[in-house]
Amino acid sequence: MSQATALPAPGLLHGPYPQRDPARADPLARLARHWRGHLPARRRYARFADAVLAEAAAWRRLSPEALRAELAGPRARLARDGLSDITLRPVLAACHAAITHALGLRPYATQVMAARILLDGRLAEMHTGEGKTLAIALAALAAALAGIPVHVITANDYLVARDAGQLAGIAGPLGLRVGAVTAGLDRAARRAAYACDVCFCTARELVFDYLRDRQAGGPAPGDGARPWPAPAREEGPVLRGLCLALIDEADSILLDEATTPLILSRPGRPPLHEAQLRLALRLARRLDEGLHYRRRGPRHFELTAPGRDAVRQATRELGGLWASRRFREGLVGQALAALHGYHRDRDYLVGEDGVVIIDPTTGRRADGRQWSQGLHQLIELKEGLPPSAAFAPVAQITYQRFFPRYLQLGGTSATLREARGELLRSYGLPVVPVPRHRPARRHDAPPRLLPDQRAKWDAVVARVAALHAEGRPVLVGTGSVADSARLSARLRAAGLPHAVLDARHHAAEARVVARAGRAGAITVATHMAGRGTDIPLGPGVAALGGLHVINAQLASSPRIDRQLLGRAARQGDPGSSETLLARDEPLLVHTLPGWLRRRLPARPAIRLAQWREEARQRRQRARLARQDRHAARLLAISGPPE
Repeated sequence: MSQATALPAPGLLHGPYPQRDPARADPLARLARHWRGHLPARRRYARFADAVLAEAAAWRRLSPEALRAELAGPRARLARDGLSDITLRPVLAACHAAITHALGLRPYATQVMAARILLDGRLAEMHTGEGKTLAIALAALAAALAGIPVHVITANDYLVARDAGQLAGIAGPLGLRVGAVTAGLDRAARRAAYACDVCFCTARELVFDYLRDRQAGGPAPGDGARPWPAPAREEGPVLRGLCLALIDEADSILLDEATTPLILSRPGRPPLHEAQLRLALRLARRLDEGLHYRRRGPRHFELTAPGRDAVRQATRELGGLWASRRFREGLVGQALAALHGYHRDRDYLVGEDGVVIIDPTTGRRADGRQWSQGLHQLIELKEGLPPSAAFAPVAQITYQRFFPRYLQLGGTSATLREARGELLRSYGLPVVPVPRHRPARRHDAPPRLLPDQRAKWDAVVARVAALHAEGRPVLVGTGSVADSARLSARLRAAGLPHAVLDARHHAAEARVVARAGRAGAITVATHMAGRGTDIPLGPGVAALGGLHVINAQLASSPRIDRQLLGRAARQGDPGSSETLLARDEPLLVHTLPGWLRRRLPARPAIRLAQWREEARQRRQRARLARQDRHAARLLAISGPPE
């Protein structure tokens, strides 16, 4: 097990705003992390968890007041000596007892094991339904008792408020404060929340607060003293630095959303006039695929020689920017992407607040996000809306660049093992699998590939109807809002009552998912909507076979499929799953040639398509990481921008 080290907290050692400088990574430390990722550790973590549970029995006999008084000594030793097994064991045992006092629950040995893994700067792979929330709570309480400011990062504002409220009832008797940062809070409220011992937030809110701190004169990355230029009117940073982050659904943040740029912006002059955008759309609508342009990817279009000539002829009298080949062909290419590469109810929603992007990973609304280079405005015009104001970028960062700046990082998810090599290389985070608390009882049927989309949806409705007749609850995972709407219409036509959970209904997410295990319930969920909310089985459902999950989407990674299928048979409950797909799924079409797609059996076709897509995404993340390291080296030489 790791030895105690200097605690990652504000102070003389790490300065008032602690953070790591990724550009100055120690090669020896990177090598040590690499070897640490290959050392067998699960047995030692299990022994540690057993010792904590044995000690927790004595702490449970104390009243909450006596527990807090008795905890003073172990807490002082933890703050003085660091996060070692010896110092952590009594503190985690006391936290275990505090959870029992507050919630009436006794965390399992596997949850204690996961908490220790997190506090060791590793990733804990816990199967879906195994209680990641309590594992994170144990780790957060222990770190906070050591004097470390803790950020707990979770999927959405609902889970932020829910988990912060639950932990506050445990932390209060221990003398700790818990805060929550959600969308809409003003700067003063955010500063107060981050000043708490433990602060819950989404990754998006956290990163934007970090970028605002830099603009407000916070320390430069890796330098606790040198300020960034800032307006005098600002009140200083809201964060206390980047000390310790505990990330729920870590693979989603560190991999699936790793390269999405988070851009801090302000209203600026539009880069393109509305007349230019409208003309580009008109020209794009006149072009024919195959003759005037070719599709080079799902959202990338290339003009052919006849297409370039057609655009030049149509704009030759206009002059100005249209005389530039690069301008006219680039803008028409963007217009082609707006028309044919981005689709309503799959990539974006249209409502009273205009065009709202749908996050491709979570299937949720990405409020406040805009596509750049005029694409957002082109899509608005395509949908008959006036173009919105453009925003000028002030600062930007990706999760891939942001999270390595924490002095200590840990996380958990049910789906980490497939990417353990990349997680170790990119973040220095080894993955440790945590065993199940109870044996799994889920039956997975072999995947089926139907001839086309129509046949797939026919098969899905038939299976839902058959299971509904038996009284079993069914959860169907779809790939987009449009697919959810399509399936919902078919279910209504078949007289099957159901609930829909997608980007249009995100406010009711937890309520809908919590009812998905009742007898006869039918739930349609887009992507991984509802992650973080348990699906308890209703009375009599276990005897019928439990929840049945139908996967009707071909995700870019088997990790996402496993997250969905893992909603069934949680905590030793019975359950089952099956995958129903079509041979014309977009991912199959884009990754496999037609002859191979038609001949391969279902399982090899699915795995090969996902393997190719995962490889493409890994290359993209690695390329961006190299670019970031190069930019950081240049910045280290030249200093921050003046």
